[in-house]
Amino acid sequence: MKSEIHRRGFMSIRHLMAEAGYVDQDLWYDDLGKPHLKDGQYISITHSFNFTGIIVSNQPVGIDIEKQRDKIIKIANKFTPLREYHTLANEEAIIRKLTIVWGSKESIYKVHAQPGLGFLEHIYIKDFDFEDAVTRGTVTFEGEKTEYELEFLEFEGFTCVYTFLLN
Repeated sequence: MKSEIHRRGFMSIRHLMAEAGYVDQDLWYDDLGKPHLKDGQYISITHSFNFTGIIVSNQPVGIDIEKQRDKIIKIANKFTPLREYHTLANEEAIIRKLTIVWGSKESIYKVHAQPGLGFLEHIYIKDFDFEDAVTRGTVTFEGEKTEYELEFLEFEGFTCVYTFLLN
């Protein structure tokens, strides 16, 4: 951890874990790099620039924080069909929506975590209104279909999305 931002991110995760009642030794990572808690609770971790977040639950969960940047328009075709966004009024709205979709797919990936799972090919995010701050996602992979509930919030030019399995 040579950079200051990585050191701060590491420390802020440890601080958030302490707030949730955990210590370093309670956390371990599997071969795919997915974090786990020794007590059987589920955890997901995210960081972007100066923001860090964790989510802990008794069911599988995923969380992602992303900075809203115009760069996302250039890479959007790698994770979602761009034609779905032609009705948005302006570039800011497109950036916001694409960031929510990207964060949704990232958070789902953190839950599903299977090698070969593709954002474009296997994860679908249902269209949504910004005001609702909620949507659904579907993973269709290896003959199985899994449904997710997604909630999102926007703050200071960032988007945070978290997800959990629908029963």
